[in-house]
Amino acid sequence: MSRTIRIFVVDDDLDDTEIFQEVLSFIDPTIQCSTAENGRDALDKLSRVTFIPDLIFLDLNMPRMDGKECLRKLKENLLLRNIPVIIYTTSSQSKDIEETMEAGAIKFITKPLNVNDLEKILRPIVLGLKQPTIQD
Repeated sequence: MSRTIRIFVVDDDLDDTEIFQEVLSFIDPTIQCSTAENGRDALDKLSRVTFIPDLIFLDLNMPRMDGKECLRKLKENLLLRNIPVIIYTTSSQSKDIEETMEAGAIKFITKPLNVNDLEKILRPIVLGLKQPTIQD
């Protein structure tokens, strides 16, 4: 029996979030995807959930709390620090890549221009999450 994969997407662009969720559903309809509109909203929601997501996709440029600050706060939190975080943003600045990787992100993805490219990026990530672990 395979476990349910839980993904948390933090992005203020609702169109991008909707497309992201549709592509995830196409790859694997059993994935549970939750969303937040900014870093502050994400931290609030994560403090109230009864589960820990398997993976967080985090945009950088958001109001109220940007992705860099949110990433720092996630990595400072004892309950949340071990959740893998992938930066998912329009930026391709080497400074952003370097800063977020040093802060604990496991990967930096510049948002692709089309749905097919997004599917090609997400498919191996999702399939990697579905691999059985020792606890399974």
